[in-house]
Amino acid sequence: MMHKQEAQDIEQATTYVQTQPDNKTRRYDRQLRLWAASGQAALESSRVLVISASATSTSILKNLVLPGIGHFTILDPAKVTPADAGNNFFLNGHASIGKSRAEEAVPLLKELNESVDGAADTRSIEEVLETNEGREWVKGFSLVIAHNLNSQTLDTLSRLLLAGHYKPPADGCALLWLPGRFLYSISRTLHETAPSLRLLRPFPALKEWATSLDYAALDPTDHGQVPFVVILVKAAEQWKAEHNGSLPTSYAEKQAFKAYIYSLKVKLDEENFEEAEAQAFRLWSEKPVSSDVAALFDLPPLSNPGNADETIEGNVAFHALLKTLKLFVESPDGPGTLPLTSSLPDMKTDTQSYVKLQRMYKEQARIENELFKELLKKNFPDIAIEEAMVDAFVKNAHHIKLLRGKRFGALDEDKAALASALEISPRETATHLALSALAELLSRGTEPSGITDEALTKEVQSLVGQGVELPEQLADAVGELTRAPTADMPNIAAFLGGMVAQEAIKMITRQYVPIVGYCVVDLVDSWTGIIG
Repeated sequence: MMHKQEAQDIEQATTYVQTQPDNKTRRYDRQLRLWAASGQAALESSRVLVISASATSTSILKNLVLPGIGHFTILDPAKVTPADAGNNFFLNGHASIGKSRAEEAVPLLKELNESVDGAADTRSIEEVLETNEGREWVKGFSLVIAHNLNSQTLDTLSRLLLAGHYKPPADGCALLWLPGRFLYSISRTLHETAPSLRLLRPFPALKEWATSLDYAALDPTDHGQVPFVVILVKAAEQWKAEHNGSLPTSYAEKQAFKAYIYSLKVKLDEENFEEAEAQAFRLWSEKPVSSDVAALFDLPPLSNPGNADETIEGNVAFHALLKTLKLFVESPDGPGTLPLTSSLPDMKTDTQSYVKLQRMYKEQARIENELFKELLKKNFPDIAIEEAMVDAFVKNAHHIKLLRGKRFGALDEDKAALASALEISPRETATHLALSALAELLSRGTEPSGITDEALTKEVQSLVGQGVELPEQLADAVGELTRAPTADMPNIAAFLGGMVAQEAIKMITRQYVPIVGYCVVDLVDSWTGIIG
């Protein structure tokens, strides 16, 4: 008979307390599963500048404050109008009318998360950008989000951020935003997806396990627990031995290979062999180096726009890692492919076999990680790179992406690119052009009430050139902007707030692959598109 334990000794009690999550872990539990502790640390050390305390801007900030950015500053000289009081949930209604929009919004946003620091600045961005001190202040933020700036100021800001976007703490990601579209620049991102299992080039321990395996000597239980990775490596080695070192290439050969794996079953319900058959495609799809990664090997670093001979700070380390990766692949001491990661997918096998396989992968990944670091130190002794950065790079070597954004407005200056975009994506490009035309008219002092279909269409035609035919979708976009040129409705602000914040988090954490180019959003017909 078992009795309920009524007391614990001090060791048991201490162990129980130590295993309980702290307040931060409990608060951020779900997002920690998405971007891990490293991503959360990046968020908590970030400093975000938001230009304008509009309904959309505060909605973006809401979705950044809740997950725990470190600091935000709202830069806005405007006073709260009755329209603001009616559409912005982060103002105190009519009680805020006549007061500073920034100063009214900051306290309510800070209430969402006591760990986040916030500040209001009632200067205008034009005033800030007039001085060297102000420009350096702007570049000190991890991320800059601007809403509804006039064209000239937006151009000045985007050039400033693009010129120095490797200087700030979070690699200087610059995000610039206008109604219905956004674009940003980012230096790099590492995206975790399923890694290579090294089936074509098995490392020694894996190959030894596979080739020494004798199916005939296994009892039915153990036969049904062999991991599919081992089954595929053994089958591939045997196939190559019988086919002059070649793997299946034709459709018939691939089908024959799968049929051979299936024939190895000794019981109908051996799911591990069924899994091996289903995963056989990995053998002929696995490459030593993907074309996307190989294209980065000889990519030159960016140069400082102010000095063509000067490489941008922070860019050097990343390209040193890329060059070391190429050396690793070419090294006679290496595996002839990208570094192995220790991640394994779930598979049909027993715990003992899975743990054995996992230990093999971890040990081989450690060996290759050390080789990579030796090559890095030998070839780039003067470049200091944090070990955590090197480890993250090696871990994600199969899925590195280098994203280089363009200055906001650069697309509108390229008539050939606009003409091409109109042919490829007429709907998205028409909406983009209509918004660009609106921004240009407003920057010239045209009152919103004076915006007409004819004026917008004329401005669009001047952007693309007189000989370019405008798509029929332009009329719909122009009509909506004429009807409500500067409207900032709460539901639209909430939607875009979540969308822009999601992209901002990708940049701050440097995880997942962000949108590249202009994202055009149309919530009348509910679609989004990318151009540029």
